Amino acid sequence: MMALFRTLLSLLLMVTAIPALAQGAGDVAVRLDAAASELGLVDGALDTRLEQSDRAALRSRAQVVRATTLDAAQQLTVDLAQIDARLAQLGPAASGEDAAIRSERSALARQRTTIDSATKRARLLSVEAQQLIDEIQEGQAAEISQKWFGRGASPLTPAFWSAILRAVPRDAHRIERFVAAEVRTVATAAPGRMWPALLGLAIAILLLGPARLAAGRVGQRLLIEGAPGRRVRRSANALGRVLVGTLAPLLAATVVLAGLRWAGLVAPTWSAMLDQWLVAIGFTAFTSSVLGAVLMRGSPSWRIAPIGDALAARLRPYSFLLALLAGFAIAIDAGHSAIGTSAAARTATAALLALAHILLIASGLFAIGRLRAEASTGEAAPARTGLAAVTLFAWGVAGVALLALAAGYIGFGLSVGQMAAWTLVLGAAVYLALVAIDDVATTVFERSSPLGLALTRGLGLRGGTVDQFGVLLSGVLRVLLAVLALALWLLPFGGSGVADIFTRLGDLARGIQVGGVTISPGAILRSVAVLAIGLTLVRGFMRWLEGRYLPATELDGSGRNSVSLVARYVGIALAVIWALASLGIGVERIALLLSALSVGIGFGLQAITQNFVSGLILLAERPIKIGDLIRVGTDEGDVKRISVRSTEIELADHSTLIVPNSELITKSVLNKTLASPLGRIQVQFSVPIGVDAAAVQQLVMDAFAREVAILTDPAPSAFIDAIVNDRIAFNCFAHVESPRAAYRARSNILLELLTRFRAEGIEMGTVPQRLELVAASPSDPVPPLPVAPDGGTARP
Repeated sequence: MMALFRTLLSLLLMVTAIPALAQGAGDVAVRLDAAASELGLVDGALDTRLEQSDRAALRSRAQVVRATTLDAAQQLTVDLAQIDARLAQLGPAASGEDAAIRSERSALARQRTTIDSATKRARLLSVEAQQLIDEIQEGQAAEISQKWFGRGASPLTPAFWSAILRAVPRDAHRIERFVAAEVRTVATAAPGRMWPALLGLAIAILLLGPARLAAGRVGQRLLIEGAPGRRVRRSANALGRVLVGTLAPLLAATVVLAGLRWAGLVAPTWSAMLDQWLVAIGFTAFTSSVLGAVLMRGSPSWRIAPIGDALAARLRPYSFLLALLAGFAIAIDAGHSAIGTSAAARTATAALLALAHILLIASGLFAIGRLRAEASTGEAAPARTGLAAVTLFAWGVAGVALLALAAGYIGFGLSVGQMAAWTLVLGAAVYLALVAIDDVATTVFERSSPLGLALTRGLGLRGGTVDQFGVLLSGVLRVLLAVLALALWLLPFGGSGVADIFTRLGDLARGIQVGGVTISPGAILRSVAVLAIGLTLVRGFMRWLEGRYLPATELDGSGRNSVSLVARYVGIALAVIWALASLGIGVERIALLLSALSVGIGFGLQAITQNFVSGLILLAERPIKIGDLIRVGTDEGDVKRISVRSTEIELADHSTLIVPNSELITKSVLNKTLASPLGRIQVQFSVPIGVDAAAVQQLVMDAFAREVAILTDPAPSAFIDAIVNDRIAFNCFAHVESPRAAYRARSNILLELLTRFRAEGIEMGTVPQRLELVAASPSDPVPPLPVAPDGGTARP
């Protein structure tokens, strides 16, 4: 029967597993063939003359091939591990084994050979793709270096202008031919097809006028009425202004261009240039709206940045000029590419743009300087080191760009000026985004917000936990935005930071090998999810254990606390082990890690380990329970909490004494309620020997009987302890329900005895006595000795 069962099981595994792996390997082979073909095309394209945009496109294609081959290699590695595991289960071939098992082993061996070959091929293709990417990057770096540091004739020399004058006739002819092509297109267009262009123009006017104004008013009204908190309203208003200010001109230009194309009014040679002009219009609108949202010249109450009204009003015109200059630079570059102008014309344009950027930076700095001078009239204004340093650096950038332009490094001068402008625009946009992220995250995840109340009430989270999550979420998102901004900063100048970031993120998503364990974001998220589920299950179990099961047992409060603590720590340990297993770290690796740390635990963590073990002993043997009245050294109080590390004792002044558990195990501890919960009071006094002792004893017993805290079982008692120095010493005992009630009951008894004895005329306590010694001669008196409190003489 067992042999038949094994045969059927083997056949089932072979029918299900092997075809699936074979199909997966076949799909991967097709993908690898396509990847190899794509690499061949990229490699062939590198042998031709390429523009910067062409190199970027080839680099993106090579990165896609690399990511595809790495994913294929990872998938094949998993399939190979499954086959190896199945072969390990089957074991080595043995004589007389079942034919199905032998057939399955052979099929798995063939499949393993195929997958292993495909894995090696995928890894080889990924290496070739990386080599092509490196080659493309080297070419881009050389091109950027030539653009930045290539030197030509200085604008201050006649050679610069003579080259431009020589190129004017040919460039004028090219411009004339380029414009003529568009004129012919417009002339040959059918008059009846002009309505799309007119319709596009009308829609553009509506978008730039009424629609834009209406969107601003509606958005501001919605923010005032419904947005939570002033910070969120302020940030949303700034982002809304950027969104509307960017989309309205861009959509208007897009509609106009679409209408012109539908009407047949765009020549084929103009199409690519007009597309770039759309980009220029969009960037101009974005620059103007971002800087306007930071300055908020007309709405100072909505301003986010700590900028004064005078500075905002002074800088706003320069923001318009910067936006126009940036858009013009993109548009003129597109015009040069479409017309095919000469290198001299491009150089002259670059020199003019560089000079325009320098003059704009200098005029803005002059405006800021004049404003600071006006603000400090008559009195010394407090110096702002940060603003002064930024201003000095900006002057340095303008000076370097001007010197480079004068020395003939026109590309360097233009790049420095454009980088300064792009830094300002990107910095303003990132600043608005950072503030908005912080405002939204800390407002939404706040304990008094609707979401915060739902989390605290629905999931039982503490308000501080919700606040901390909001702050952490804000920090993580702001760091990610800062990294993305750093990559975008280099993008307009030939940098490939964004592509590099996504490539690195793809490599990270595929996992990192650490000690034989593949750690990837997916595995980390899965492990965190498993840990959260495990801790949620532990919390639910503890709620059932403490709320339903333990109250139904006969255990006292201390016993319930011991069971609850042990169950909680065991549940947390199981949840952690489960999470580590989902991460790929097995129990054997955890044991290996703990054994490696045993030496450190034995020395560096000896005290913590000792307290932990002592806590387990306290929870198991229970020599001290919650609610016990104990004395540790000179401190006495009630045990309020016992954990695995320490024990909390509430003292009489309501302060808390935290005692390490090892102190309670290794040292002497007085537990007044361990064996019996009763408390005992003791009253000692003396009366003169002439007093009726029986009457005194009866007065004591009557006082005990009248005190409600005194127990009748065990019965109180009064004893004659001694007769010393003509006095009778009494020693009286009584019991109360708890040691905590002994002090008050003893005070009441003493007050009652003092009252009754005074009423009966009985002297209570000791009477000081004076003893004088007579000297041998009258002329040599001996001073009297001091009298002891018990009536005797004190020894000198």
